Amino acid sequence: MFDYPDFPRTGLVRLKSILAPYGPIPVSKSTWWQGVKDGRFPKPGKLGKGTTVWRAEEIRALYEKAYDDAA
Repeated sequence: MFDYPDFPRTGLVRLKSILAPYGPIPVSKSTWWQGVKDGRFPKPGKLGKGTTVWRAEEIRALYEKAYDDAA
């Protein structure tokens, strides 16, 4: 199993923590948002007008599945 040690196991994360180089998902913002729209990536939640978040568990499951599929 792939482990990204700096990524939280639970809680809420913002896009900057999800996408590379700071996060485990190596896609651009536009690719990410298209994937959310298409259903390939998890749907976000809103904490406020300008704050979009994702559940860390869903993001972790996404990259762990991608790693397992590639192995």
